[in-house]
Amino acid sequence: MATSTVENYLKQLFLEQQSSDGQVVQMGRLAGAMGVVPGTATSMVKALSDSGLVEYEPRAGVRLTHSGQQLALHVLRRHRLVELFLVKILKLDWSVVHDEAERLEHAISDQVLEHIDALLGRPTTDPHGDPIPTSNGHLHEPRRMSLANCPEKTSQRVARVLDQDPEFLKFVNRQGLMPGAEVTILAREVAADAVKIRIGRREEISLGLAAAAKILVEPIQRK
Repeated sequence: MATSTVENYLKQLFLEQQSSDGQVVQMGRLAGAMGVVPGTATSMVKALSDSGLVEYEPRAGVRLTHSGQQLALHVLRRHRLVELFLVKILKLDWSVVHDEAERLEHAISDQVLEHIDALLGRPTTDPHGDPIPTSNGHLHEPRRMSLANCPEKTSQRVARVLDQDPEFLKFVNRQGLMPGAEVTILAREVAADAVKIRIGRREEISLGLAAAAKILVEPIQRK
């Protein structure tokens, strides 16, 4: 059975590969994401390579093998199902569940996870809109635009919040921009680094482009 440290490295490596379109992840980047010095990350990656979970190229970087990716997806599934369980069943605030899930994801058995999945109705996304991998290791992650680049004057629905920093999530919650919210881009003020939006039928608000880029949306199909 993989240790929690191994699982954390594989999960983070998977996330880093996603953000770089599956390219090899440089060791400095992985070390930074894990909050360790490069030497520590390199030692762990060499051990993962010996176990057949990653492919390591000393001057290029590291990528997951098929086995490593499947294990990473299993950990990610646990994490995101636990987050949803904490919000939906235990009623924790969505801004605090990430850290709680980081601890619990290593302790939950497959049997308990299956019951949680069934209790929640076989969900496909977590509270932040992140897709939940299936039990057989498949992850469907549709490409979406953000509030920073989606079409203006069209109704959009918030689908996913990328930044899970607690303060950012509290801000999103205060503004009513949680997944499921209907929004309309009224105008982009590039010179002011801002975008004007309407949330539902509320008054207009201004949002910085950096923050807007962290909120993914999908078009609303009217019947």
